[in-house]
Amino acid sequence: MNAHGSMRSHGAGTIRASDDGQEVVLAGWVARRRDHGGVAFLDLRDRSGVCQVVADPTAGEALQAVHDVRNEYVVRVTGTVRTRPEGQANEKLATGEVEVFASAVEVLSAADTPPFPIEDGIETDEGVRLTHRYVDLRRDELATRIRARAQVTSIMRRVMERHGFLDIETPILTRSTPEGARDFLVPSRLQPRSFYALPQSPQLFKQLLMVSGFERYYQIARCFRDEDLRADRQPEFTQLDVEASFVDEEDIYGVCEELMVELWNDVLGQELAVPFPRMAYEEAMRRFGSDKPDLRYAMELVDLDAVLADTGVGVFKGVLDGGGSVVAVCLPGGGELTRKEFDGWIDFAKKRGAKGLAWGVVEADGALRSPLSKFMSEGEIAEILEACDANEGDAIFFGAGETQFARELMGALRVALAHDRGMVPEGEWRFVWVTDWPMFEWDEDAKRWDALHHPFTAPAAEAADTFADDPGPALARAYDLALNGTELGGGSMRIHDRGMQEKVFELLGISKEDAEERFGFLLRGLSYGAPPHGGIAFGLDRIVMLMTGATSLRDVIPFPKTQSGGDPMTEAPAGIDTEQLTELGLRILPPPVKG
Repeated sequence: MNAHGSMRSHGAGTIRASDDGQEVVLAGWVARRRDHGGVAFLDLRDRSGVCQVVADPTAGEALQAVHDVRNEYVVRVTGTVRTRPEGQANEKLATGEVEVFASAVEVLSAADTPPFPIEDGIETDEGVRLTHRYVDLRRDELATRIRARAQVTSIMRRVMERHGFLDIETPILTRSTPEGARDFLVPSRLQPRSFYALPQSPQLFKQLLMVSGFERYYQIARCFRDEDLRADRQPEFTQLDVEASFVDEEDIYGVCEELMVELWNDVLGQELAVPFPRMAYEEAMRRFGSDKPDLRYAMELVDLDAVLADTGVGVFKGVLDGGGSVVAVCLPGGGELTRKEFDGWIDFAKKRGAKGLAWGVVEADGALRSPLSKFMSEGEIAEILEACDANEGDAIFFGAGETQFARELMGALRVALAHDRGMVPEGEWRFVWVTDWPMFEWDEDAKRWDALHHPFTAPAAEAADTFADDPGPALARAYDLALNGTELGGGSMRIHDRGMQEKVFELLGISKEDAEERFGFLLRGLSYGAPPHGGIAFGLDRIVMLMTGATSLRDVIPFPKTQSGGDPMTEAPAGIDTEQLTELGLRILPPPVKG
């Protein structure tokens, strides 16, 4: 099969001045039709681009055919390439120096009037666009992103296979091992009252592939999570899943950095400097209030605990006496903010669970114009300004509370202020590895320890013998790769010893019986000679979203779901008939009575 198919000789977007005088056959969609004094013009679009087609009275039936077509008709055009008259070239098109003079036009398929214009930058309800997604995908900005996605997956495969990784598929129908998000469940007809689960990730299967001796695995994997949707979440998503045996963190960092360099170079023509910087989790939280810090701008968090140790500000003193922290962010030039704008940022903090947000503006004489100033000594104010490196006209925001909460609050404020004030530079790509994660976190409500990454993550060497008795300080051999404030992916070295894995389950409150019921197949696998291994998974949708400048994952997925998890095009999810339910041994319960 030739590059353009047997029905045409060229792609519409491939015609150039060097083809002048050549007869060509094109096929595609009518993007636009217009008439000028007996001469008709078509903009013919296919996946390669757009070419102008011309028919004048000498074209005979071809002219009448052009008059009869409408936008989005599918047509085949036979004609001769000619250079456009001087002064009529269209610099916006790659084919702008030429046009095709039609000798025959054949309608292959008529089209109804589209529900919205097939052009970029349209302001059409997203629900309408998703209902007619097959039409929406004809728009160049959307089609370009989908083509970029295909290029990204091709490069991923190329890099992985260059390093000896095998593309191995893992099951879509598996068992439910609830951990984190809810599973999507699938009833089994052949085994009544039993259910499959759709995989949230291939985690356990890829570890067992290491036990099997394949040593290097990758997969462009489909994953499913039944969780509330956000702009950066979909119920079904795609990830590059990677696992390798007899490796350490440096091996994973190296191949991943090579992958990112190749992606950015081949897709965007951008060169990345490697190795990427690394930052311990504790440092990231202390400096940026985020485990995925955006390094494109400064405004680092400032810990004021020592400065305010003897403060007269009651709310700060109460927090510090209770073991919490006071964290500040300095906004350069923030003194320009109005009182209404300061109140808006206070509301921002309250929506995130804070009781309030204090602020102050640095005056020319070094004073701090703030509702709190009357409770602070001149020396205390001077120390605050020095710690924050604040100058005249800057604004300082203060957040107080439990240390982790205060850091996360002020980290979110830092990001919001930077975007609101236009402080985020365009065209910068700032990657960072976040390492040395805590192995566990304490759930105060449930009064238990939870795994911060997942329960299959290996402890750091210094915690291997102590984590069971002293889990709080234990660090994990876990790592995330972040870019411009977004998590691209995360991974870890895995536990490859059954005894250690059972200790982790026990610490997490998973009984031996429950562990055997949920994870027995993994534990048995670890009993048959498991090599040291580790890996990582990258969100493909998220990588493409960042690379193409899209603002939503829905703009880089051909057929995405809405915020409510629905598909307006197919009207999924949908009810099923009674016969199907009976076959599955299911029935629909009436909705609960309110009140």
